[in-house]
Amino acid sequence: MNQHIDENVLKKAQLWLDGNYDEQTKEQIRNLMENDPKELSESFYQDLEFGTGGLRGILGVGTNRMNVYTVGMATQGLANYLKKCFEGEEIKVAVSHDSRHMSREFAERTADIFASNGFKVYLFDSLRPTPELSFAIRELGCKSGVMVTASHNPKEYNGYKAYWDDGSQVIAPHDQNIIDEVAKITSVDQIELGKNSENIEIIGEEFDKIYLDKVASLSLSPEAVAKYHDMKIVYSPMHGCGHRLVPASLARFGFTNVSVVKEQAVIDGSFPTVASPNPEEPATMRMAFEQGIREGAEIVMATDPDADRVGIALPDGKGNYVLLNGNQTCVLFTYYICRRWKELGRLDGHQYIVKTIVTSEMMRDVAESFGLKCFDCLTGFKNIAKIIRQQEALGEQYIGGGEESFGYLAEDFVRDKDAVSACSLAAEAAAWAKSIGTTLYDLMQELYVEYGFYKEGLVSVVRKGQEGQQEIKQMMVNYRQNPPRMICGSLVVKVRDYQSREELDMTTAKVTPINIDRSNVLQFLTADKTIISVRPSGTEPKIKFYFGVCEPLASLADYDATAAKLDAKIEQMKKELNLI
Repeated sequence: MNQHIDENVLKKAQLWLDGNYDEQTKEQIRNLMENDPKELSESFYQDLEFGTGGLRGILGVGTNRMNVYTVGMATQGLANYLKKCFEGEEIKVAVSHDSRHMSREFAERTADIFASNGFKVYLFDSLRPTPELSFAIRELGCKSGVMVTASHNPKEYNGYKAYWDDGSQVIAPHDQNIIDEVAKITSVDQIELGKNSENIEIIGEEFDKIYLDKVASLSLSPEAVAKYHDMKIVYSPMHGCGHRLVPASLARFGFTNVSVVKEQAVIDGSFPTVASPNPEEPATMRMAFEQGIREGAEIVMATDPDADRVGIALPDGKGNYVLLNGNQTCVLFTYYICRRWKELGRLDGHQYIVKTIVTSEMMRDVAESFGLKCFDCLTGFKNIAKIIRQQEALGEQYIGGGEESFGYLAEDFVRDKDAVSACSLAAEAAAWAKSIGTTLYDLMQELYVEYGFYKEGLVSVVRKGQEGQQEIKQMMVNYRQNPPRMICGSLVVKVRDYQSREELDMTTAKVTPINIDRSNVLQFLTADKTIISVRPSGTEPKIKFYFGVCEPLASLADYDATAAKLDAKIEQMKKELNLI
């Protein structure tokens, strides 16, 4: 079958057969050569790219797959960069992993390589959430860290997220510099292995307690929790590492009636009860919803495999559970934290929140109504962490921030989204709402009356292959050259181009600079507070359109009619932009 295989693929596969690789790996390569040339080609036609956030790919043998060798080469490149940056200093690193297939093996290989390079390594004794890894880097004085996870990707994937000394994922210039160092590792023989095992310190439950104590310090309404400690909570860890800490954190807050979805508490990288372990998808939450209905839960929550994203569902009073979208979750957290900080007399004009540019403007309205600043940043929690780092140097205090893709961070002692603290605070907010005679579901609607009814939509247009990539590129060129003048009958008054970092006022032709990092994103703002954001995905062959619309809501009696009107408006915008 070799004649059907690209010569470059065969050459790369032969290097592995001749090289310092284990016999099982070589046997798998021979098997692919004989029986599955297509898979062999997919496995070797390119090298798995170490991107700005690290690695992510399908598990398997080959240069384009996640395996101990590609993970090892990435780790050696990162180690080489750390030695350059911190020459003459003690280099400490933390390593953790989630529940995916091969996660423990990858974490142990990573720890081995770091130790062999002379680093002090803190390796968790078993799976732990991403936010605890971020916390460990800060708490233990590490220069870097690695979390082995592919977040909410399907079961075939695994990944590797690299962190810097502040506990956030690496950002410029370190991201590109690490990529350059990883590219220099061209052979497994360059990887340092099997040395200095005494440099590895296993950390476990005693460290969990330090983290959980810090999370518990975020509590704002202990009296409400004490009063409603037996409020029924249903939680699903989606076969992931949230099971290690979320129930423990809820108990630490004082909740005594937490029901875990038993079938999904089984640690299993195949995620057998869901098609995709992503709490953004209502189908993934089905078992939790059903348990919530059976048990009369007042809040239902689920976390993804590495417990950084959270899905929150609330009873609607009609026997169903409504899964909040990420924007609604961010708004409720913002309101709860701001209001309680104000009531507790903790606001002094130095607090602020952060949101991404594609997250609801309602977050800003809520924050500013309490006298807080609201910062915008590009998508990705490393950008929220960057603002926290900048503002703490100015004596400003971060008290919350999030993004529409189900991520929230309520604290500054972690620098990545944290579903452990989010679950605990969401449950506390539900108890607090109960203590003032309402529910979180009703509160969300009341906030729409107070601040305006904000609704959001998202369309992802997939364009595969080289031709698709070119088409996406051309779409962005067209929007830049000919931005829409009118959207749903409302005048486009501003165009923000984050690539040129300029905002154009369409009514006066005045251009003002945008103080945010450069990125290939466009935003169109209309006179009626509509915002459309357009950006190509950095990891997938798609271009994303985010829609944000807003209408005043006179009273709750108008809720259904206004919701329908806003939904129709979003659909109309999709038609005007030829997306449906």
